[in-house]
Amino acid sequence: MDENKILTRSEISEEYKWDLTDLYESDEAWLEALKSAEGMIEKTASFRGRIMESADTLLEFLKYDDECTIDLNRLACYSFRKHDEDSTVAKYQDFESRTMNLVTRLGAASAFVAPEIIAADDKTLEKFYAEKPELLVYKRSLDKIRLQREHTLSNAEEAIMASAGNIEAVPSDAFEMLTTADLKFPPVVDKDGKELPLTNGNYVTYLESSDRDIRKQAFDKLYHTYEQYKNTLATLYFGEVKQRMFIASSRKYPSALDAALSRNEVPTSVYHNLIDAVHKNMSYMHKYMKLRKKLLGVDELHMYDVYVPIVDEAKVKVGYEQAKSEILDAMKILGKDYTDMLEEGFNNRWIDVYENTGKRSGAYSAGARPHPYVLLNHKDTLDSEFTLVHEMGHALHSYLSMKNQPVCTSDYVIFVAEVASTCNEALLMQYLLGKTTDKSERAYLINYFLEQFRTTLYRQTMFAEFELLTNEMAERGETLTADALCELYHKLNVEYYGEDMVVDREIDFEWSRVPHFYYNFYVFQYATGFSAAIALSQRIIKEGEPAVKDYLKFLSSGSSADPISLLKIAGVDMNSPEPVAQALELFGKLIDELDELLG
Repeated sequence: MDENKILTRSEISEEYKWDLTDLYESDEAWLEALKSAEGMIEKTASFRGRIMESADTLLEFLKYDDECTIDLNRLACYSFRKHDEDSTVAKYQDFESRTMNLVTRLGAASAFVAPEIIAADDKTLEKFYAEKPELLVYKRSLDKIRLQREHTLSNAEEAIMASAGNIEAVPSDAFEMLTTADLKFPPVVDKDGKELPLTNGNYVTYLESSDRDIRKQAFDKLYHTYEQYKNTLATLYFGEVKQRMFIASSRKYPSALDAALSRNEVPTSVYHNLIDAVHKNMSYMHKYMKLRKKLLGVDELHMYDVYVPIVDEAKVKVGYEQAKSEILDAMKILGKDYTDMLEEGFNNRWIDVYENTGKRSGAYSAGARPHPYVLLNHKDTLDSEFTLVHEMGHALHSYLSMKNQPVCTSDYVIFVAEVASTCNEALLMQYLLGKTTDKSERAYLINYFLEQFRTTLYRQTMFAEFELLTNEMAERGETLTADALCELYHKLNVEYYGEDMVVDREIDFEWSRVPHFYYNFYVFQYATGFSAAIALSQRIIKEGEPAVKDYLKFLSSGSSADPISLLKIAGVDMNSPEPVAQALELFGKLIDELDELLG
């Protein structure tokens, strides 16, 4: 495909679009299902005041709640996927809005559940388990609810909090609409005077260009556009932070960070320890920037120079079909069952491959029944190959958890979400390094691996620190103005990239385009997940079948235990700083190897 031409949806071949008929045959079928789902609200409300009256009633409610979860997930998956295909289509904006409205109303109708479960004494539950052993399937879920005793409000207060769901989503919804549908960027002009379209989706492709003028143009034009909307974007982000503060305060958490991490049973010390560990090893990042400056042969290293491969002549074009083939070969180490599932996803249209006008930028995997869906904006680059293997790691984690766990524990928590995806990336990298005999190609791959460390471990930790510091500013009563956010973001870039990097003023506005800042302390888990994944991939390569068996058990475990315990099943202890330290040590060794290869 011509990577510089943005196609309309209708111009893309069906084989490269996901098949949503596995969810509903048509929009009309979805509307019928939505209408039927309205009955969930009344039936759920009918259990108010009585779910703990007997073991039979509790079991009846929990089974019905499972049915609601499945139906609501299917409704949401269809409407969200249709919206993400082209966010400018009003019909699917309406579908997404109607889904969120139903979610909010059902949340309000079920607000009594947690308080009633929490109010029951331990002896009552033990008696119920004895009377109805089927309830033991739900014990883990019930225990998690009861752990939230001090943060659960009265029935009336819980109903108000649930009703506020639509309001809470306004900052992130407005941010997404502004940045994906409304924001337009000036074109990049090549050396022949040809205008090339610039979008959020193809921006990084320009930054990988060997033409420095192209890189600088894309960098300047993208961020100058964001700068024009800096006050609006700052207000949206401040709104996001304020709603987090409201929720944390209402639920009696000491901070928004505590509230966010508590949901996944992750201690806040893990967040702070990550930032501390990276700061203690910042010299590796500075060393890498110094090497990059030397190998690029530039007098000044700018922020638009950090994505271009250092070994230009080894830059390879990786088409989508080639990417699939190499991924299947690389994942053979995980066994035939795993590669069979990969092929099923590749061959049965789980994936929406190419960018089209109005399509959501970036990439993601969405867990669903009967199977997950993956959104890409694929370019024929090595980066896109790694994005594909990354998202399919998520997809098969979801697929295995849903196949092997009951509904109530089939959805893994965010803290472990990035482990499977990043382990896939590490295994693909080891495969590619293992099969190359060309010195310059090996150098190129090592450079790419170094970029994974930079972007996943260092950069995501910088994002996590920015998110932490801005939330702390707001909690101290400070206003998150555009100028304040830019000043903080500039300071962090100087600290993370070191003295060999010119921190251009345009990068000060990068905070305004990062969607993950609306995900409530999500980004730190990219870095912790990356560290865990490096450890897991090394164990799989060294130990083979026993390590694979443990790893697949982890992928099949959903949320059947707390995330720290689940990772121990796979062979990684995240209570220890060792995974982060080992990853950063490997980063340092790779820098030295690259320097030696190109010296």
